[in-house]
Amino acid sequence: MTSSTPTPPGTPGSSGDRPGPGLRPPDPPGGRRAVLVWSVGVSVYFVAIIFRTSLGVAGLDAADRFEINASALSTFSILQLLVYAGMQIPVGLMVDRVGTKRVLTWGVILFTLGQLGFAFFPHYGMALVSRALLGCGDAMTFISVLRLGSRWFPARRGPLVGQLAGLVGMAGNLVSTLVLARLLHGIGWEAAFGGSALLGVLVLGLMLLFLKDHPEGHAPPPVPKEHRGAAFVRHQIARSWAEPGTRLGLWTHFTTQFPAMVYLLLWGLPYLVEAQGMTRAEAGELLTLVVLANMVIGLVYGQLIARNHRARSVIVLGTVLATGACWAAVLSWPGTAPAWLLLVHAMVLGACGPASMVGFDFARPANPPERQGTASGIVNMGGFTASMTSLLAIGVLLDLTGDNYRVAFSVLLVLQAFGTAQILRLRRAALRCESERLVASRVETVHVPV
Repeated sequence: MTSSTPTPPGTPGSSGDRPGPGLRPPDPPGGRRAVLVWSVGVSVYFVAIIFRTSLGVAGLDAADRFEINASALSTFSILQLLVYAGMQIPVGLMVDRVGTKRVLTWGVILFTLGQLGFAFFPHYGMALVSRALLGCGDAMTFISVLRLGSRWFPARRGPLVGQLAGLVGMAGNLVSTLVLARLLHGIGWEAAFGGSALLGVLVLGLMLLFLKDHPEGHAPPPVPKEHRGAAFVRHQIARSWAEPGTRLGLWTHFTTQFPAMVYLLLWGLPYLVEAQGMTRAEAGELLTLVVLANMVIGLVYGQLIARNHRARSVIVLGTVLATGACWAAVLSWPGTAPAWLLLVHAMVLGACGPASMVGFDFARPANPPERQGTASGIVNMGGFTASMTSLLAIGVLLDLTGDNYRVAFSVLLVLQAFGTAQILRLRRAALRCESERLVASRVETVHVPV
């Protein structure tokens, strides 16, 4: 081994053009073409979020339509998230194996059928099946969009591209809180939900016409024969899980996402109307504020992490602390909370989504390209498992306590404390492994065989 002058990867004659053992392939170029293709992919995620969060503005209407109590109402979201979380590792493996376009195609078809079924099935049981179908299709979108970004943009853009994907998703949530809620009370249940399903048909057409898995000249290597079968699947999962960065990513996602997810997905509107005495319009404005804050904070977090990866831990732990403090203040306030506190609470909840995206930034450098989908699936299970657990606990506690929201929502603080302990336990080992891998990569780049 002799030292040579390092050549920037991606330039002619550089080692980045001929990745050897241990070296990552050269970065994709990015550019306008990348933005166009990625925009088509992220539009699928945008529609999936509209469908996912549509129940959040229709919870009280759904209870009346299907004549169900709080526990049964929460079952809609629990089942949807159970299917979503259970599909994450299989979807990650599928993305690694068959590519983004195929997985997204299946996802669009499934979540569109789920939204149509929820619009027209009048019985609770069939509506549950529809939400499960929607959750299955929804599960195929976000990991695919993350992989699409890593295939079309340079690695240094990864944190920003990820946060932008989350921002677009929150824009879908904004459509639910502003547009779908008004349509629901203007044209009725079936017309509002059935009409929204047409968005799925639209993005399916765009995707089939314009989406490509990767730019020209950046195709992944063919999958070797030995990389198939159940044994290799178990190996992929085990290797991804063995990385401290993957596990840190999972617990980061677990701890940061669910406090806002539960609020937006189902229980925010009932809580503000029934426990805080707001009108539906006032409650809708606060839910909108959560979404808007999420979009702004997502851009800030993405820029901070892209410029300084050391900011990741500060962002995560700071967000967890602020969220826990706000929930504790709102729940412990005697009587109804003042307007200023609910406003602060809503804005702080807006940081939860962007903070959860940091989990993928912990897992990404810990895994090679061929395991990115699998690792992302493991991380993405975290927040949705926490959301599913808290949705169930809140529904059960509301029924047991006669709609005592203070007691029911206290479960959020318990889950946050548990997740924070796991983050603190794994953080040092994950960052040490990441630092060692970065040093090794730099040595391989500047030393080439004679």
